[in-house]
Amino acid sequence: MRAIVFTSSDRPVEELDVDLAAPGPEEVRVRIAAAGVCHSDLHVRKGDWDLPLPLVMGHEGSGVVTEVGSAVRGLEPGDHVVLSWVAPCGHCRACLRGQEARCEVAATTVALTGGLNDGTSRLSIGGRRVNHYLGTSTFAEEVVVPAAGAIKVRSDAPLDVISLVGCAVATGVGAVRNTAGVTPGSRVAVIGCGGVGLSAVQGARMAGAERIIAVDVRPEKTALALRLGATDTVDASTGDATALLREILPDGVDFAFDAIGKAQTTRQAIDMLDIGGAAVIVGIPPAGTQVSFEPQTLVDLDQRILGSNYGGIRPARDIPWLVDQYMEGKLFIDELVSARRPLREAEDSLMELASGTALRQLLIP
Repeated sequence: MRAIVFTSSDRPVEELDVDLAAPGPEEVRVRIAAAGVCHSDLHVRKGDWDLPLPLVMGHEGSGVVTEVGSAVRGLEPGDHVVLSWVAPCGHCRACLRGQEARCEVAATTVALTGGLNDGTSRLSIGGRRVNHYLGTSTFAEEVVVPAAGAIKVRSDAPLDVISLVGCAVATGVGAVRNTAGVTPGSRVAVIGCGGVGLSAVQGARMAGAERIIAVDVRPEKTALALRLGATDTVDASTGDATALLREILPDGVDFAFDAIGKAQTTRQAIDMLDIGGAAVIVGIPPAGTQVSFEPQTLVDLDQRILGSNYGGIRPARDIPWLVDQYMEGKLFIDELVSARRPLREAEDSLMELASGTALRQLLIP
């Protein structure tokens, strides 16, 4: 099959012929319909994280099951699935508590070895191992993934569009619903209006937030945020984002979501808070990023800083629900798609994402 292989930040990613082994007993093979290009993929391309190389890129995608392992139940060939880059093991302490986004196997074995849940890879070139990215590697014609990471969804939903539910939408909406617990009447700021940030805007709208302030340096992105549920915007290219937000809400907000993950934006999220507010860090920064703040201020103002990994979702519960919300017209995903490109244009897609002009681009094998 054809797949996008990353070997070094010093050279472009390549479309190569990669061998894909048959699924194991608890795994499934999926023919990819579309793969979303995420900022996490850009971090990989830039070499911001220490990962086992070479690897097949991509972690956001959807497709059709073509083969199931001997122990798989509940999935069969022909099923439409959205891929979850956390395939819960179901046995670790986090999974048993219902905190599947914190699955210890996903956080250790999968992340550190570049394999699937058992640490081994189904990918190779000329007999030499190629690693998976986050157990998915969706920049490919096909994937083999743990069955727990292939979430069956309704067959009438457009497969290409709902690929975004597997990361951007689940992360943004989940951060609002699961991590922060935004309540009706809340005041919310979202810093960064890419795919995740715009999903957080929608999550806040769906939660009944009274004010939703979208912050970005690109006016076209904040304009889209208004269409998706924001009540106000801040053009961060014109001045200090915190000061501009406080011109709109002098007391600040109850929840500030950093959907970018830079030291500057994390600090802004903290500084935007009202008494009792929570800053939710959703965007993933490069390794080693540090942010300074004064702990006494958090204590005096009863404020919190929360991290949100994958929106704290339970994949088998939340992904089908999000697809249903889209199909019922309550969640807008088509608007997040800025381009559809063939798989061979993965490098161009990543560079366009780096420029800040793109929202979510879909790679179509």
